[in-house]
Amino acid sequence: MAITHELADQVANTIGVRLRVESARSIGGGSINSGYRISDTTGLTYFLKLNTAASLEMFEAEQEGLRALGGPDCLKVPQPVACGVAGDAAFLMLEWLELSGHERGALESLGHGLAQLHRVTQDRFGWHRDNTIGDTPQINHLDDNWVRFYRERRLKYQLERAAASGYGGMLQKKGERLLEEFPQLFAAYSPRPSLLHGDLWGGNWGVTVDAQPAIFDPAVYFGDREADMAMTRLFGGFGPEFYRAYQAAWPLDDGFDIRQHLYNLYHVLNHLNMFGGGYLAQAERMADKLLAELDHC
Repeated sequence: MAITHELADQVANTIGVRLRVESARSIGGGSINSGYRISDTTGLTYFLKLNTAASLEMFEAEQEGLRALGGPDCLKVPQPVACGVAGDAAFLMLEWLELSGHERGALESLGHGLAQLHRVTQDRFGWHRDNTIGDTPQINHLDDNWVRFYRERRLKYQLERAAASGYGGMLQKKGERLLEEFPQLFAAYSPRPSLLHGDLWGGNWGVTVDAQPAIFDPAVYFGDREADMAMTRLFGGFGPEFYRAYQAAWPLDDGFDIRQHLYNLYHVLNHLNMFGGGYLAQAERMADKLLAELDHC
């Protein structure tokens, strides 16, 4: 979906400000939304996400998630300006963050800041509203039992979507065993409901020009902090400085090395459901690893 000056005027009218677009530059890299760097004639710059009007609820949830992450002031988070519908397009307008790339010193700050963010807790797991992980619905109905929440709202939900897409057979058989047996991994471990980014891979953080680590594109909920930490290892890892800083601020509990595969299976299943069969073998290998560990419990 392309940005036009007419659409920019509609956005301006929707949020009730004067926005005179001087330039609108497409920002690549997104597979779900269109993104633009918008500069107005007063020198202000914004990041504008666009999708179809039916995507408004997704953007509203992302706006709330960004505000939740930014509230504790543990890490830099782009502040929402507004979201709404302009014509046939839903939009989310954010503060523009000028990023400079990943720097070693910022990894330490990211690790420390994430540990502080995870110390923000509530009484139950989940969130007050559903949101999305990529463009997949993420069900966040509140529950005081983490094992039940994770089984029903995360693994079972993704396995059911996979089955509906034709991924049955061994994946479902292994999935059924996991749903029944993975609670053994929590026999001596009881996490608290921590505020999570929810989709924390290497593409969803950066470093600002003033060397602050920034996080964005969240799938916020309250859950086991290990779920965030597990995902940081899924696509290449964040570097040893990050993990040392996090461990120094709040050491991870025994058993994380195996539970991380349980948490990352959720994301691999989601990639299977979003992008197709290229992730099937990886999902089955992760299930096999978990089941082998459970056999020794």
